[in-house]
Amino acid sequence: MTGDAQVVAVLGPTNTGKTSYAIERMLGHRTGVIGLPLRLLAREVYDRIVALRGPSIVALVTGEERIVPPRTQYWVCTVEAMPEGMGCDFLAVDEIQLCADPERGHVFTDRLLRARGQSETLLLGSDTMRGPISALVPKVQFLRRDRMSDLSYTGSRKISRMQRRSAIVGFSVENVYAIAELIRRQKGGAAVVMGALSPRTRNAQVDMYQNGEVDFLVATDAIGMGLNLDVDHVAFSALSKFDGRRMRPLAPNELAQIAGRAGRGLKRGTFGVTGDAPPLPDEVARAIMDHQFTPLRKLVWRNHALEFGSIDRLVSSLERPPESEWLTRAREADDLSALKALGDVAEIAARCTDATSVRLLWDVCRIPDFRGISHAEHSGLLEVIFNYLHERGTVPDDWLARQIRRIDRTDGDIDTLSKRLAYIRTWTYVAQRRGWTGDESHWRGETRSVEDRLSDALHERLTQRFVDRRTSVLLRRLGQKEAMVAEVSETGDVTVEGEFVGRLDGFRFSQDKGSNGAETKTIRSAALQALAPHFHLRADRFYNAPDTEIDFTEQGGLMWGKSAVGKLVAGSDPLKPQVEVFVDDHAGAEVAQKVQRRLQHFIDRKVAAQFEPLLNLSRDEGLTGLARGFAFRMVEAMGIIPRAEVAEEVKVLDQDARGALRKHGIRFGQFTIFMPLLLKPAPTRLRLVLWSLSKGLGEFPESPPPGLVTIPAAADAPEGADTMAGYRTAGTRAIRIDMLERLADMLRAENTRAGFEAKPDMLSITGMTLEQFADLMQGLGYRAERGEREKVRPVEAVVPGDAPAPETETPETDVPVMDAADTAAPGTSNEPAETVPPADVPEEAAGIEDAGVAPIAEIPVGDAPQETSTEAADVGETGAAEDIPDQPAEEVPLGTAPDEALAGPETEVFYTFTWGRGPRQQGNRSGQQRGDRGGKARSGSPKGKKGAPRDRGQKGPKTFNARPPKPEKKIDPDNPFAAALMGLRDGK
Repeated sequence: MTGDAQVVAVLGPTNTGKTSYAIERMLGHRTGVIGLPLRLLAREVYDRIVALRGPSIVALVTGEERIVPPRTQYWVCTVEAMPEGMGCDFLAVDEIQLCADPERGHVFTDRLLRARGQSETLLLGSDTMRGPISALVPKVQFLRRDRMSDLSYTGSRKISRMQRRSAIVGFSVENVYAIAELIRRQKGGAAVVMGALSPRTRNAQVDMYQNGEVDFLVATDAIGMGLNLDVDHVAFSALSKFDGRRMRPLAPNELAQIAGRAGRGLKRGTFGVTGDAPPLPDEVARAIMDHQFTPLRKLVWRNHALEFGSIDRLVSSLERPPESEWLTRAREADDLSALKALGDVAEIAARCTDATSVRLLWDVCRIPDFRGISHAEHSGLLEVIFNYLHERGTVPDDWLARQIRRIDRTDGDIDTLSKRLAYIRTWTYVAQRRGWTGDESHWRGETRSVEDRLSDALHERLTQRFVDRRTSVLLRRLGQKEAMVAEVSETGDVTVEGEFVGRLDGFRFSQDKGSNGAETKTIRSAALQALAPHFHLRADRFYNAPDTEIDFTEQGGLMWGKSAVGKLVAGSDPLKPQVEVFVDDHAGAEVAQKVQRRLQHFIDRKVAAQFEPLLNLSRDEGLTGLARGFAFRMVEAMGIIPRAEVAEEVKVLDQDARGALRKHGIRFGQFTIFMPLLLKPAPTRLRLVLWSLSKGLGEFPESPPPGLVTIPAAADAPEGADTMAGYRTAGTRAIRIDMLERLADMLRAENTRAGFEAKPDMLSITGMTLEQFADLMQGLGYRAERGEREKVRPVEAVVPGDAPAPETETPETDVPVMDAADTAAPGTSNEPAETVPPADVPEEAAGIEDAGVAPIAEIPVGDAPQETSTEAADVGETGAAEDIPDQPAEEVPLGTAPDEALAGPETEVFYTFTWGRGPRQQGNRSGQQRGDRGGKARSGSPKGKKGAPRDRGQKGPKTFNARPPKPEKKIDPDNPFAAALMGLRDGK
């Protein structure tokens, strides 16, 4: 306790201008030293003084940084790095209340007791230090400074409702990161300030906050140590902290030190709690607002008069107890723990036999444990450094270069970069010690450049993770209530004030998927506000766009280019669909109506163009009676009707009515009545959509690819979908209805009772293999009997003249029995029978159902006679008579390998098709669709006496007709000539 200079204790709460007062007083002297509690604050004060007096006379000295010009007059230092014995005119120690801090208090207490300026000494701190200073510093003067603004408590508040320009305080790195992440999602981002950050990183983060790039600050209690920030509100996320040894609650004066950062200058400040922190007790909140705290009674102290005779004597001097009741011995610090650990190492003990070596060992032990890994690992590093210094006088350049090279990497995440920054601080501290390296300026510059690179990388990672510049900018512009500028690229990307916010798809805004929570609302609100004029411009361009730019999808969607602008919905008539537009509500009713009108015009014209034959049919006033009714059915069915559904209506149509309908392109097929022009791909695609809308389907069947004759039958397709697609399902596949009619023409020429094989033309028009064709025929109501036979090879050798020509038997199934009705069928023409009927055969006789007469697939043309003998039936089934004498075994010709004969003749597979509805299936209409699906169908040919009984009295040759007799027309009992007609009928 020495020195006769004037000592003034400037005490008061935060925001009283104590630090600014000290700077002003120091610059009034020729020389001066100011000690500050944090490296960050030292850098801030250094920059302020350099701005006032220039860098040539201002020095900065911290544990890891040393800037000392040759003509230095003013020294800005951390308290631990304050030079001693300089004889400066002015000296100041800031935050003097840290004399009570368990970790660093002994350093501040030592400056309180021993550091003096020759002319003036200022001790800056809290009112709680008045008692200890009065007792320990003789002739001290007190200067009370009052807070320049009011500070009030606002209670608990959610982070999502936190006001702008707020600082949220956490007491662990994990807590700080979690809060910053939450604020990024909800508020657009936050700056992060921690004591472990390098000054470069900290300044970059603070600049973001001060410049308004972000409106929130997340920090540790480091902001309570004199950092001057533009903060309106301070919120505590916790009320306890880990002090290095245990979790403990924060004292009211510690809370006040942090809360006092709010309301700088004359601006009113507030403080409160957030997150999981409980509300402050009333007495604590009142004490903070009134600045009334319990005075300090004990200051942490450690002996400064060290004895370097030996390691043991140094340890004893460090552990010496204080003599004043105001002082308490500091707990064992890291440097003392390292000294004890190294003192137990035999090699270290052998080296420390003189005071110089012990002093060197103590200087090495004072290297801070920036890495914070473990005491043992830290002690191991100190041992290596001490051995190098003691043995060589300096740390080897190659070894130091290797240590720095391992750290000089800017890849990795925030945690990785933070660890590298902590490691480089160790080597920065080593490089700052005078005489510890061979080239001090080189290694100071090298470690500083590595720290700067890591600091910049850490700032970039912190910004990437915790700052959403887009949301931050938009929130600020929304708060200013100014018109924002939106730009829409050719691909639909939307940028507002230069920030990407999403895409404009047609007339709907799709927000960027990376946004969530409150950020989503902010971006959408800003984007829709800025896009308002773009919606009107786009609507005008869409309204004037040609129909070629608009199309519909197979699911009923309406597209403008690649953008969905609406969808089709069912109307009052299947051919009159309505549209539902996709337009954001914020675009306005005018835009929606314009889009709706344009889409309705498009679909109306599309229906008129694709279904022109059908619409002409509906508008033909010349159709009357039954023809007009049938035309209505065709329009209702969109141009395709399965014949079975309108069998009765077709029967009653006369030739004139049919002719009138054929003029509109209607084709009366055996299976389907349809309009060929509507089977084209474009009308088919539209018909499926309109039919699906009228049926209220949730998922529309897709139109088949154009040009395919058959397609796989969809098991889960809705009933009628195959007809609307222009196909008829038969077996596992569906065949196009026009090609089915061509196949029906071919089948009329076959004997479907005796059986027939598939002709190449049948396979050709269906584009099927034999197996697929068999499945198709079964689906149409035929039986398909599979068989194998010897494959007939073409004759290559000339038969000698004296040898008898071999007789070849043709299976009976290959030679169908034909009669006059078969020859009348137009089997050799690709035109359907109903298009050009034979002159002597009515249209119904050419395979078209009429008055109870089944079509060709139900009652085949060319049936074999029912009175066929048993022998003939057997021949028909086996393909050869049973009484053919056995042939002698074929001999192997000379020169032929024996194994060739053993292999047997080459065989081929064939199918015999017969009509699948025998007597037991009469009346079962489902047999037409089901057929015989078992693979082995029974022969449809009747056997012997099992057929219909023949008329025993019949004379002359038997004749057979494939066409069933036409039923007589019933006599109308109301007809006045009914009696005469019935008499004629009975007498015939």
